[in-house]
Amino acid sequence: MVDAVLVLSGGMDSAVLLAQTLNQGKTVEAVSFDYGSKHNARELPMARDLCAHFNIPHQVILLPFINALFSSSLLAGGETVPDGAYTAATMKSTVVPFRNGIMLAIAAGYAESINASQVLLGSHSGDHHIYPDCRPGFNSAFRDAVYIGTDKKVMVCFPFSGMDKRDIGDLGRKLDLDFTKTWTCYKGLALHCGTCGACNERKYALRHEEGLDATTYLA
Repeated sequence: MVDAVLVLSGGMDSAVLLAQTLNQGKTVEAVSFDYGSKHNARELPMARDLCAHFNIPHQVILLPFINALFSSSLLAGGETVPDGAYTAATMKSTVVPFRNGIMLAIAAGYAESINASQVLLGSHSGDHHIYPDCRPGFNSAFRDAVYIGTDKKVMVCFPFSGMDKRDIGDLGRKLDLDFTKTWTCYKGLALHCGTCGACNERKYALRHEEGLDATTYLA
């Protein structure tokens, strides 16, 4: 029996959630999604390595229609990812329409198929003002829809919904997570750019200004 299916991007939030869930003694399978983002090629190897490190099953699910049909600067076919602060004005172009809804629906179907009672997603409060499918109203409604739609077999949980990214960074440090084994930068370069909104948020989360961030940045 598997307790939970965890949506693992290879980023720091989902990596911390994986470490926490395993630390709680739960059995986990991870699913990652290759949907054509600029940084999928950097994130997915991190997700694979994390699952190998923790010795848990891992599925990579291909969603090529997202890059083909949807509009977002986060996607390979989109405009340039903006630099600057992690604010709604800067990051609005990186919204991938209904991405979490699509991924959670697939994860819920898989969870029901393997008799797992939970789906876990690491979205957090810092995303609320930018991404509509990370907000409490969405989380609550989608949780209820999945619960009803799986005949009360699967519950979607958002353990970090009340935390900001620094809270998550601090938790990961307590769990001895190696953050260099995670990826954040939206540009998908060989190294974290250090200037996009996602990198700036990572620096904040990992207390870069205090010298605690081991990430190598281009700037």
